[in-house]
Amino acid sequence: MFVVTDAGLATLFCVITMLGWGSWANTQKLAGKDKWAFPLYYWDYAIAVLLLGVILAATLGSAGSAGMSAAENVRQAGTGQMLRAVWSGVLFNVSNILLVYAIDAAGMAVAFPIGVGLALVIGTVASYVLAPRGNPALLFTGVGLVVFAIVMSALAYSKLPRIAGRSWAKGVAAAVLAGCLMGFFYPQLAASMSPAFQSTPIRAGFLTPYVALVFFGVGHLASNLVLNTVFMRAGGLSYGDYFRGTPRLHLLGLLGGIIWTVALAANVIASGVVGPAIAYALGQGATLVAAIWGVAIWREFRGAPGGAGRLIALMFAGYSCGLVLVGMATQ
Repeated sequence: MFVVTDAGLATLFCVITMLGWGSWANTQKLAGKDKWAFPLYYWDYAIAVLLLGVILAATLGSAGSAGMSAAENVRQAGTGQMLRAVWSGVLFNVSNILLVYAIDAAGMAVAFPIGVGLALVIGTVASYVLAPRGNPALLFTGVGLVVFAIVMSALAYSKLPRIAGRSWAKGVAAAVLAGCLMGFFYPQLAASMSPAFQSTPIRAGFLTPYVALVFFGVGHLASNLVLNTVFMRAGGLSYGDYFRGTPRLHLLGLLGGIIWTVALAANVIASGVVGPAIAYALGQGATLVAAIWGVAIWREFRGAPGGAGRLIALMFAGYSCGLVLVGMATQ
């Protein structure tokens, strides 16, 4: 299977994660401009997550002489490890649906910094406890600066004039809940994988990153059959509405899922070198990327008073400095 052994390349993979996780939601924003409700968008997203996981396992996960092929790994995988990966997909699905709702209600510039920022803090701490690797002083100082940036984001958004029909309180509450749940999906996924998947033999019963992605996708899509159906009914939507969607709208959902899954794959591959805590923390620099999209491209803070601009600047500074320190923790 394809593996990474160089710390510099692993860090580059984490940057790819940051860009992917911070950008996929643009596809949902574009679909929303065409009045495509997020539960409808999310079906294509969930399908793409599983399909791309299977494709990666059959290609990169089965090529070359390093590690163990996907088929061989499935045959020796332990039930507990497979269930961990499936459960991580369920946790992520619940949190991501809440995050998409928060984006719809409060915008990318707020939902991501609050929701994904909280996930960064929780996931980094939990992953470090699982596999302590890197400089803890630099790592957790960087995480502290991210917490500061989250607070600045919430304060900046509180200064925006309220838009009729949109609930700021519900959007922020959904982002907080999404972040709390999202922070636990990655440690579960990391715990299902062998700590030394780059070499052979792989620890008995554990999964390679590629096989873990497949089981993650299974949990994600299976839980979506229940969760997203509930959201659809709450919004007065039917499966007929989904099948009446245009090819463009379906492609946007598929593209969103592909972008996110490529980012996750890059992250779990890199985690074998830099450790899951640092890989996850760097990847969740997606909050900074999403905030840039929200502020500069989608103009979500247009019309905000001058004080909000200073808070946004502090938010960007907190995230930037925090991510630099997390990157330095890999040394």
